Amino acid sequence: MMQNLRTIGFDADDTLWHNERFFKLTQQRFADLLADHAEPEQLGTALIAAERRNLGHYGFGIKGFVLSMIETAIEVTEGRVPASVIAEVIQAGREMLQHPIELLPHAQETLAAFAGSHHLVLITKGDLLDQERKLAQSGLGDMFDAVQIVSDKTVATYAEVFGRTPGGVDAAMMVGNSMKSDVRPAIEAGGWGVFVPQDLAWDFENAEAPEGAPRYREIRHLGDLPDLVAEIG
Repeated sequence: MMQNLRTIGFDADDTLWHNERFFKLTQQRFADLLADHAEPEQLGTALIAAERRNLGHYGFGIKGFVLSMIETAIEVTEGRVPASVIAEVIQAGREMLQHPIELLPHAQETLAAFAGSHHLVLITKGDLLDQERKLAQSGLGDMFDAVQIVSDKTVATYAEVFGRTPGGVDAAMMVGNSMKSDVRPAIEAGGWGVFVPQDLAWDFENAEAPEGAPRYREIRHLGDLPDLVAEIG
């Protein structure tokens, strides 16, 4: 009997390992550096606006985040930001790029549970070198049949990636913590979308849940995924 579900795609950041917490910590450090020039709320609003403006130029990831912080610092200080602050922002970015990987609960055992039974694909967006570094340090790389590091996750992205997998997009599932990037576009492409909520999330990734969509599911954590997959068949 042929399986309905043959391919499982996994997001990386904040699905398999911690990521957003380091952005939040760096943003707090940034606020402390500019405390004499802007209130934290004002600074946060300006930084989010800069990130949104710059996504088309720098893409997703730490390097674009650092450049957006520098741009924001120049903006809120009206060009008077001290060179020492810029240097600290750059150093904070380097520290983020060097931070050890911390796997989320159930990540390793859940991937191991599907080894041999399903085609596993890592689908992540961001800076190529940084994502490759994190995957190598995670120890999870050998569990995947394919790795796709993309500039963005859209309906077309999932149609293309899953279109090359066993059974095509109809037999594929995407698992991730972003409703905007992992769940909704995968469902719109014709696959399953499984939402794994995390406490911390980047504002850019917020979107409404596709309630009523027959291929939408939400689980508490990755440890619930094997039961869900068994239910789907």
